[in-house]
Amino acid sequence: MPTIAELMRALQFGDSMLPVGAFSFSNGVESAVQTGLVRDLATLREFVQTATQQAAHCDGIAVLTAHRGAQTGEFGRIVAADRAVLHRKLNEEMRTMTVRMGRKLAEMTVHVLPAPIVSDWLASIQSGETPGTYPVGQALVFAALGLAERDAFAVHQYGVATMMLSAALRLMKINYLDTQAVLFEINAAAGSAYEQVSQAELDDMFTFAPVTDVLAAVHVKSKVRMFMN
Repeated sequence: MPTIAELMRALQFGDSMLPVGAFSFSNGVESAVQTGLVRDLATLREFVQTATQQAAHCDGIAVLTAHRGAQTGEFGRIVAADRAVLHRKLNEEMRTMTVRMGRKLAEMTVHVLPAPIVSDWLASIQSGETPGTYPVGQALVFAALGLAERDAFAVHQYGVATMMLSAALRLMKINYLDTQAVLFEINAAAGSAYEQVSQAELDDMFTFAPVTDVLAAVHVKSKVRMFMN
């Protein structure tokens, strides 16, 4: 069981208000609302649920791989996970989101706590050796804090859902109580998602989401935008 301090650190680095720029992104919700794909609470639930399922089988696998690489001192494994995430982001906006938030997380972490693995990763980002994606950053931070890979995976999944639901509150006429009910429902699937991907390798990562990529293309050309993606 985690100590009180460890639990509080997990809460701190899993906070949706963490200053890494997540508020600037909607993970596709803005375009989904603009095009009518998401139009009410039911379609929002389906959209977010699908996104978290995809996240578990793509970025979630990278989280686990990078966390294990940090624990065993295999920096090459961390870089491989980092590149695997970026290569599976087919649209420019998603790539921008993950590397911008990843770099901000690394910069914040080295300012807050002594974490050599994160410092080395940030130096590799700055030199261009590795892209610096957000899921890998989360994994390294949790490894540096001595927190389990399950914690890192849980926080990653939670972050995907909260980012999208927070954006929806600013884009739709929905009740904040309803979004909390949706979040509670979606979070219940995180445990089974972890079990599904816990033995997966980087080559098992997949993110087949043609609608999301079309929405990203629509968003690039939108004349009115609240979010960066």
